[in-house]
Amino acid sequence: MAYIEQCVDIDAAPSVVWSVIADVERWPEWTRSTRSIRLLDGGELRNTARARVRLQGLAPSTWQVTEFEAGRAFTWDTQVMPGLRMAARHLVEPKGDGSHVTLSITSTGALARMTAPVIGTMSRRGMRLEAAGLKRRSEERARSSSGAASESRFSI
Repeated sequence: MAYIEQCVDIDAAPSVVWSVIADVERWPEWTRSTRSIRLLDGGELRNTARARVRLQGLAPSTWQVTEFEAGRAFTWDTQVMPGLRMAARHLVEPKGDGSHVTLSITSTGALARMTAPVIGTMSRRGMRLEAAGLKRRSEERARSSSGAASESRFSI
């Protein structure tokens, strides 16, 4: 087994961060690590939902949500190849007036240790891009919604 984690503090409420991270089909708009995501079962992200994911530099793969807690966390996984399964967890927690996000990837299977150096390097880079993009998009959304609220409160 191999485990990689990336954390980021975001100046936006958990509900704002969740709205960004749970809208997986829009990830390519805010993270360069993702080329495309398409939910295969229609609707929104939920437990057992499947998605076709194209990450930068990798072949498309199908990921399935295995854990889902609306507003807080989801985990999805994929069979990369025989002997290698990857699970990616996305956790949003409150921290003061903002949020603390933990992104993690766990690789399991007979090939997990052997592929860890290559998969680890690619995963770390992708998670850094994802964390930075999530922070940027969530903080922009928080600023624009607080600006709209301020305008409506003081307009005559």
